[in-house]
Amino acid sequence: MNLYKITITRSASKELKKLPRKVNNQLIPLIKGLAIDPRPASSSKLRGNNQYWRIRSGNYRIIYSIDDHVQIIDIIKIGHRKDVYRD
Repeated sequence: MNLYKITITRSASKELKKLPRKVNNQLIPLIKGLAIDPRPASSSKLRGNNQYWRIRSGNYRIIYSIDDHVQIIDIIKIGHRKDVYRD
């Protein structure tokens, strides 16, 4: 089984760095786990947009897209549930 490559947008990286250490310790293993299984049981597709997926961890969300042809996962947004869906 091949691992997916994970890329993180600059804005998602900044959002991750702003979060408390406790939250980072919850989210980083989830992000790393996407390389093995890009569609874990805890993930779901976002409504209204067929290309984005989300993983929930408490009150925080990771929004990402999957490109199966080249096996790349792009982390688009990371943040609190009240803010992460806003553009």
